[in-house]
Amino acid sequence: MKIKELREKNNEELNVEKDKLMKEARDLRFKKITSVVENPLKIKNIRRDIARINTLLHLRELEVLKKELNK
Repeated sequence: MKIKELREKNNEELNVEKDKLMKEARDLRFKKITSVVENPLKIKNIRRDIARINTLLHLRELEVLKKELNK
């Protein structure tokens, strides 16, 4: 998922997407332990997408705090 796509979403949509990706990552980890995963790079990509979402959420939180301090 591209960062440009993520920036267009609001915080609620990002949290839903993050939950979905975390569930998918957990399922892939279990599948990796019990059997063969078709695309092992998918785990890496999911982890990066989760990190991108966390970064965006944190930056938005910091923006809100800066606005509050500047009032």
